[in-house]
Amino acid sequence: MKIGVLETGHLSDKLKAKYGRYPAFFERLVGPHLPEASFFTVSVVDGETAKSPDQADGWIITGSRSGAYEDEPWIPPLEEFLRACLAKGVPVVGICFGHQILAQAMGGKVEKSSKGWGVGIHEYALLDQPEWLKGINKSFSIPAIHQDQVIKAPEGAKVFSSSEFCPIAGLLYGDPASPTAMTIQPHPEMTAEFVADISEERLQHIIPAETMQRALKTLSKPADQVAWGQAIAAFFRQKRP
Repeated sequence: MKIGVLETGHLSDKLKAKYGRYPAFFERLVGPHLPEASFFTVSVVDGETAKSPDQADGWIITGSRSGAYEDEPWIPPLEEFLRACLAKGVPVVGICFGHQILAQAMGGKVEKSSKGWGVGIHEYALLDQPEWLKGINKSFSIPAIHQDQVIKAPEGAKVFSSSEFCPIAGLLYGDPASPTAMTIQPHPEMTAEFVADISEERLQHIIPAETMQRALKTLSKPADQVAWGQAIAAFFRQKRP
């Protein structure tokens, strides 16, 4: 099995030296639960393009500093590629920006939330639980770091996860029992340490200090990254028509 990682953002040299590039996060998250898979990267943020949806058995879209609605030259080709993946039935997983860009590509709407930034360990409700999601609790906790949100789901997409802060926190495309695409707003690939480091680097002058301190205190809470690594592996292993 080949999994292509669509890299849509960069980390600073300091963070890359400590954690690696974004695709490495997903190899660490999913790889232990999908040992038959090999991973490769297509850096769309740097202008690279995938040859075709069939170049991989499944695709992962990473997070990004960019907004899905921004005038970046690599965004329209990415949207076109993602539509082609869904049309061909090639599985796609989208995380944070990946959640947003697929929704936008399929006719949904993304914008900066009036609620501001969501940072720290957030709790989400699981609204639907097909077999491949059986390892996820009905209430689960995952790191979040975002201001943008999907505010309108594409026609035909099913909201399967939600929170008070982020009502459209997870979307399924196709039959929930065996969907073509699964996307979520939070970051199961991130550790609490990484969220603290990137928040200090990027957000300390953007978010009020009191808000940031409250968010960072949540990072001591347990989170469900391992269960989500298993769920994403189960998603890619599904047999599809």
